[in-house]
Amino acid sequence: MSSSTVDGLDPAHSGDHPSYLTAQRGLLSWLLTIDHKRIGVMYLGTILTFFMIGGLLAMGVRAELFTPEGDLFSPNTYNRVFTLHGAIMVFLVLVPAIPASLGNFLLPLHLGAVDVAFPKLNLASFHIYVLGALFLVYTLITGGVDTGWTFYTPYSSQSDTSVLSALTGVFILGFSSILTGLNFIVTVHKMRAPGMSFGRMPLFVWAIYATSVIQVLATPVIAITLFLAIFERAVGIGIFDPALGGDPVLFQHFFWFYSHPVVYVMVLPAFGIISELVTVHSRKHIFGYTAIAASSVAIAAVGFFIWGHHMFVSGQSELSGTIFSLLTFGVAIPTAIKLCSWVATLYKGSIRWNTPMLYAIGFLWIFLIGGLTGLPLATMATDVHLHDTYFVVAHFHYVMMGGVLFALIGGMHHWWPKMTGKMYNLKIGNAVFLLVFGGYNLTFFPQFIAGTRGMPRRYHEYLPEFEFWNQLSTIGAFTFGVSLFMVLGYLLTSLISGEKAPANPWGGKSMEWETESPPIEHNFGHKPICTHGPYDFDEIVPNPKGGH
Repeated sequence: MSSSTVDGLDPAHSGDHPSYLTAQRGLLSWLLTIDHKRIGVMYLGTILTFFMIGGLLAMGVRAELFTPEGDLFSPNTYNRVFTLHGAIMVFLVLVPAIPASLGNFLLPLHLGAVDVAFPKLNLASFHIYVLGALFLVYTLITGGVDTGWTFYTPYSSQSDTSVLSALTGVFILGFSSILTGLNFIVTVHKMRAPGMSFGRMPLFVWAIYATSVIQVLATPVIAITLFLAIFERAVGIGIFDPALGGDPVLFQHFFWFYSHPVVYVMVLPAFGIISELVTVHSRKHIFGYTAIAASSVAIAAVGFFIWGHHMFVSGQSELSGTIFSLLTFGVAIPTAIKLCSWVATLYKGSIRWNTPMLYAIGFLWIFLIGGLTGLPLATMATDVHLHDTYFVVAHFHYVMMGGVLFALIGGMHHWWPKMTGKMYNLKIGNAVFLLVFGGYNLTFFPQFIAGTRGMPRRYHEYLPEFEFWNQLSTIGAFTFGVSLFMVLGYLLTSLISGEKAPANPWGGKSMEWETESPPIEHNFGHKPICTHGPYDFDEIVPNPKGGH
């Protein structure tokens, strides 16, 4: 990227302007801010808080499963614990994790804009997110919900737990997702700096753009579905409950028509982060820029047509199952394009084995396992055997949890100097990564083995033959949890004792590196003009001294 200065300000050192962190002070200045960077930071803090709550609930599940006997929770309590774990992690953490936090912070900076297209709408989306989250917190306080995070009918229509408050919370959260998606789409179309064509946009922006399209098109479906479920439960009119003349399979169609595209709401932004990390930390132009950008849009489009592979055992016709199976294999093509492009970018690159790059490499391994284990689930003959087993749980977590989490942590390490103006200790970061990576794989890889041998999911008691695999998984889960607190610890410590970050510590070429670290309130003290692509590396930039 290139820039032109105004008022004599240097593009990278607008020292006459306070940073976004100090431009205004006080709690209200944060709660009522329309600065996209502050909103992104608030999203990040809130999401990480709910991630901790959901993670603690997961620790409870794994502690129960350490032994075959149900000796920690009663069956009803266990159902409520894993339901709230799933609902919090999916709707409060994984869906908004990257778009709402890093997406909000970085999108205008990537585009050379001063803010998103609708700053007040952006703030409203955050407050709506908090409102929806409060309903789920209320559900947690009042004893929880025991339907599973999918809220399958007719059980959700008949359960005596706090289903209404949980459904209402998720319903409200949908509006936050829609408003964020609309805002980002308009921002990409209307707020790009002069000279920034679609062919010069960073791949993270392409990923957020494709994600936003899914959010706008798919989220209304789940909103209507949940509203119908609320209406049925409150009024007693049969829609999904067969006892009232409804059709529970209809709920599944509606739910998965949204919930499979929403997998890509979680994962597509992760793809965008990995594209940035791989190219910047290997000092090499991304291999196949156009193919990666097009594959993001292709994944978003194809994702709407493969929801039926979740329903192979629901009684749908063999023809429908065959078509959904074929389409599911088809979505692997644009995903494979990305993976091959990242590997080709790394080939003969000047790779810097720092913390962001380690998380990028970890993501490649995690997502490769997640993608390959999806093939047996896309095949009807094997899916019948593996359906509702721990194989599905492991696949689900490798794709969504692992994919999103490793990319998010890698992205936080990559942009932490830009967001905070501080460098963290890279040696500690590298060491803790090994614990994170090892703990994660020890948690979920044994579940593939247990699943293929018939270990059912959502059971709090199981046959003794599965005890060894569950104990490995539980040990891995607690190791993984401790390692995440270590990551949080050294990042927060850097805010106090970390070295001051330079404007461009990694030698990146995209536009966010042209402003100070942390950025000033209105992003740039100059008028950015784009003259080249974000991955045009023409020289090797040495590793930064800060943080070693």
